[in-house]
Amino acid sequence: MTQAQVSSSLSAVSARRPRGKVAVGLLACLFGAVGAHWWYLGRRHAWLVSALALVSLFCAFRFYPVWYDNPAFFLLFIPMIDGFIESAVFSLMPDEKFDRIYNPGLGRPSSTGWGPVLVAILACLVGAIVTMFAIAMVVVYVWVAMGWLDGYVL
Repeated sequence: MTQAQVSSSLSAVSARRPRGKVAVGLLACLFGAVGAHWWYLGRRHAWLVSALALVSLFCAFRFYPVWYDNPAFFLLFIPMIDGFIESAVFSLMPDEKFDRIYNPGLGRPSSTGWGPVLVAILACLVGAIVTMFAIAMVVVYVWVAMGWLDGYVL
């Protein structure tokens, strides 16, 4: 590799804006079901999460008159809950480790304040509510399918 190629590759790395923990955390918290934070971080298989979400949504709205009565809709809870967990993990990751993994070669370490902590708290609160809702929906769906709630009005 020549000196010109090395300097051009270094300038390309330094020209890239650093990825931020707050942005990753918010993307994972709000759009984790479709893998938006994976696209932002440049992960190789981000399209798999997006494809799973789109197929689940398509099946939920296309083949069933009531969207929440579709088993494919329940599959959407898996990447959604994973997004909340990853939001908290990325937000609370030490700055040095985050920069080493996701901002290599940028030189200056990032210095975050309370932003990532607030994003982690938001992810934990919203994630707990969504997880409890998902568990309740699965339980009700199974009980209705097995006939255990026959005669009860929900």
